[in-house]
Amino acid sequence: MIELRIAENKQYLETEKGERFFYLADTVWSAFTNATLEEWNDYLSYRKTQGFNVLQINILQQWDASDTDVDMKPFAYKEDGSFDFNKRNDAYFERAEKMVAMAVEKGFVPALVLLWCNYVPETWGSEISNINNMPFELVEDYVKYVDGKFSKYNPIYLVSGDTDFPTELATSYYSLALNTIKQLSPQCLTTLHIRGRLTEIPDELLHSNKLDFYMFQSGHNIQFQNTSYTLAEEFSNKPVKRPALNSEPCYEQMGYSRNIYGRFSRFDVRKAAWQSLLSGAEAGVTYGAHGIWSWHKQEKGFGLVGEAFDKPYDWRDAVKFEGAWDYAFAKKIFHLFNLNELKPLKIVMKSTEEIRVASSKDASRIAIYLPVNTTLKLDTILEDYDFTIIDLEHRRFGEASVTIEDNITTIGMHSFDSDVVIIGEKRR
Repeated sequence: MIELRIAENKQYLETEKGERFFYLADTVWSAFTNATLEEWNDYLSYRKTQGFNVLQINILQQWDASDTDVDMKPFAYKEDGSFDFNKRNDAYFERAEKMVAMAVEKGFVPALVLLWCNYVPETWGSEISNINNMPFELVEDYVKYVDGKFSKYNPIYLVSGDTDFPTELATSYYSLALNTIKQLSPQCLTTLHIRGRLTEIPDELLHSNKLDFYMFQSGHNIQFQNTSYTLAEEFSNKPVKRPALNSEPCYEQMGYSRNIYGRFSRFDVRKAAWQSLLSGAEAGVTYGAHGIWSWHKQEKGFGLVGEAFDKPYDWRDAVKFEGAWDYAFAKKIFHLFNLNELKPLKIVMKSTEEIRVASSKDASRIAIYLPVNTTLKLDTILEDYDFTIIDLEHRRFGEASVTIEDNITTIGMHSFDSDVVIIGEKRR
């Protein structure tokens, strides 16, 4: 069982042995309500071979999950179809605990959402559907029950799910949940999964010593994909320094939000990951496949709730999307080249923010993400570095053509046909 803590540099997570832990998560919000135990076992085995080490799961029913024949809900229903939060279904939570135990046994860290936004009044999710707002007076008992079921597995607790903080009431729910879980199990790391493109966290939470690291999401709106790097910059420069990561970049083959025609490609999700990682959010990144997060089966319905996305793929097809291997490859590159304590640099001599550059604290490594092929000019002298170009589409390594003149380092066009990461290593 993995025990995590925050590294002293406040830039990433590490194990109890002091080893860097690159947070590589998959999004499986709907696992507890939709996946059979046999399916869950097969899924865990496959993701384990790819190198994933965290699984993001909603403890309660996901509001926009796909339809399922698994007849397991966390609470009994009232006559109006809403949950009766006074009548907990212990069998549901016992099954969920078994699924967590299966994941931990295979080497995963569970990252469990306590309260998705639709369970909290006055959030944006509650405005769409408020039938399942949990009464405030039941929140503490619910969190205590969750702690008894799951904290023994050293999960990360995502105190909120896709939330905003529009009112004091909404914030009070999350403050209570955060304070309760941290008091009961201080060894479990905590964070907030917040709404796409959101940058603000209420002071009550931002300055709490019970919040361990930041999550943001660049999300699924095609018009705002630049937030993969703008949010990374924002959160890495918060007044309270904590590790930061993109917990919900665009999902592979997800339809654009608001039912806009189009789907995010393997390239799109890979670009979002690398732009975040080199812009201040080096703690890790979360992958998502459209069909896994809602645990969709082809013959089942998919409710267009919330942001309204096009229909998912069958989960058995979605689990094989190639982009998952790209995210695993990113984790390998970070380990292979020892990319730690990265500092974003503004040295690209081109009128674009799409190209991202970061160097290690001691300047022994420099990493450049180049989404589209071009001659790259850098406003610095890098004559004592050896450069490797990594083709991210086919995962191949090549040599770089580098010249230095008039205090400018020029890296010539490469021969690959997609995006690349260029790694410079300082000669000893």
